[in-house]
Amino acid sequence: MSEIIINSTDELGRCAGLFLDAVGDSRIIAFYGGMGAGKTTFITALCNELGVQDIVTSPTFTIANEYVDAGGESVYHFDFYRINNISEALDIGLYEYFDSGCFCFIEWPEMIEELLPEDTLKVRITILDESTRKLQF
Repeated sequence: MSEIIINSTDELGRCAGLFLDAVGDSRIIAFYGGMGAGKTTFITALCNELGVQDIVTSPTFTIANEYVDAGGESVYHFDFYRINNISEALDIGLYEYFDSGCFCFIEWPEMIEELLPEDTLKVRITILDESTRKLQF
């Protein structure tokens, strides 16, 4: 298991770069953590490191956002916090996203746990204090 400690928001870019180096070929990445743990903030930093020019926001109501990275590849960002049942995830064509080979960053993956592919990289974000987070993967 790998671990990255983020001591402040000033370190987000560096830590996102370290994370992307560490994940290798993993493209489906599920972020677990409570409300306010920093899932969206870290995904924003990852998108910035990938060269996404769009404004990155949590797709709380739309379920999925699509961005484009510096190489012209799609980056998908999901938030399953507000889904009421598993069929809502299937209705958006979830497996097509997963099969795309593009990054799929997932917030609240516990809501669709049974749909996650076996090779999903699971990341736990833990709040250590007001400005410090621990990522374990």
